[in-house]
Amino acid sequence: MTLPGKLLVAAPMLEDPNFYRTVVLIVEHNEDGAVGIVLNRATEDPAAKYLPGWEEHLVPPGLVHSGGPVQPEVAIGLGRSTDPAALAGLVLVDPSEPPDVAAPKIRVYAGYSGWSGGQLEEELAAGTWFVLEAAPDDAFAHPDRLWSQVLRRQPGLLGAIGLYPDDARLN
Repeated sequence: MTLPGKLLVAAPMLEDPNFYRTVVLIVEHNEDGAVGIVLNRATEDPAAKYLPGWEEHLVPPGLVHSGGPVQPEVAIGLGRSTDPAALAGLVLVDPSEPPDVAAPKIRVYAGYSGWSGGQLEEELAAGTWFVLEAAPDDAFAHPDRLWSQVLRRQPGLLGAIGLYPDDARLN
């Protein structure tokens, strides 16, 4: 199974603080491993502070998002694509380059998530992640609601997991 363009949605029992209730867009997956971008971890940092010239190309509110624990000094932009064959309707943008007039509006992610060869497959077999279809708007959704939104649009019991409380012991 190849996963580029799919979402990894953390199962409620995943307690690793790097991935608790995250939604990760997989951008690369092969026998050497996988690379993804956490879509739902906003910071308080304005992206324009780090990327002069991109101000008018930032999806409001224009904050930097944490794409994962690997290389947080690397900026990755995600924008909507008009190419029907694009990765989940999105295009990767290098925000270190000055934008041209046709540059899409982007959300900026600092860093990415990575798995070595076979590591992600082991986590999937252990039930750590749900593999779900991505929608182009997922990359631009409100980060605090994305985990629940993605799960709730699924049929059956999987959709009900989107209502899972932060701490089930309190129910």
